[in-house]
Amino acid sequence: MTSSHDSLQLWPAAVSATASETDLLILAFTVLTLLLTVPVFVAITTFALRYREGSEADRSPSGIRSNLIEISWMLIPFLLTLIFFVWGARLFIQSKNPPPDAMVVEAVGRQWMWKFQHPTGQSEINNLHLPIGQPIRLHIISQDVIHALYLPAVRLQVAALPDRYTDLWFKADKTGTYHLYCSEYCGTDHSVMGGEVTFMNPGDYQDWLTHAGAQQGKVAAGRALYEAYGCAGCHEPGSSVKAPSLAGLYGSRVTLADGRTVTADEGWLREKILNPNGDRLAGGGKQVMPSFAGRIPADELTTLIDFLKSYSSPATGKAADATPAGATR
Repeated sequence: MTSSHDSLQLWPAAVSATASETDLLILAFTVLTLLLTVPVFVAITTFALRYREGSEADRSPSGIRSNLIEISWMLIPFLLTLIFFVWGARLFIQSKNPPPDAMVVEAVGRQWMWKFQHPTGQSEINNLHLPIGQPIRLHIISQDVIHALYLPAVRLQVAALPDRYTDLWFKADKTGTYHLYCSEYCGTDHSVMGGEVTFMNPGDYQDWLTHAGAQQGKVAAGRALYEAYGCAGCHEPGSSVKAPSLAGLYGSRVTLADGRTVTADEGWLREKILNPNGDRLAGGGKQVMPSFAGRIPADELTTLIDFLKSYSSPATGKAADATPAGATR
């Protein structure tokens, strides 16, 4: 993470009325807590010094006793804190009851990525574009373990559970781009499971839906999947696994362990992802790549392959020309 991340800021920006009210609630309760506790600790320190052993002080009982004072210092703090309980309960109930006109965005958490789908069908991975002034309801589920979607800018988070939907709603009133996170430890790459949410004016949002396609472009969406499924961790230069680079692999000739030579076309890439043990590459490298059969949805597999077809980052030779230390993805 960089120093610009919301989690490293003392007080992240608030982009909704609920977020601002939450900040006010926290600040007010902090002030009340200090007003109730600081005098007690000051008195403890003062009395400990004044009446310490060996000091000259009148320790005889004063004979002064007031039931009113004793009741007051219990009842007044209780009533004051009760105000904050009611205030917090109101915000909690409000957060669980989205308005009927809320725009529903489907959200899916998976190790280690977030996928969002807009009501008009467009989808995004690890990024989310939304209009301001419009209630938004995120309909959330997990496809593997427990995650938690956290949006610091709106001061809300909710668990993403397997086989059970949860909801989170808000209405942003400021434009800008802010971070989103998974706030529930979910595995090895939990720390990189995040992205950005961009709040836009309604007109800009509609224009974005129409022209930007909300698909991030097939290549950008595919790159996000390439990183989310851990492909980059093995196949990028500098990886400790030393798997062959995939840059330029599509369309190249691949030599297999049985002596055959095949073309790395779309069908071969698809089969290699789903069945890495088939068509072993020449070179005697150890097969270490797990099968993604049943782990990657068909639409995402297509998007990932579209990325590999266009992946031509600078590399020393074709991926198929490298001597594999692990299986190709």
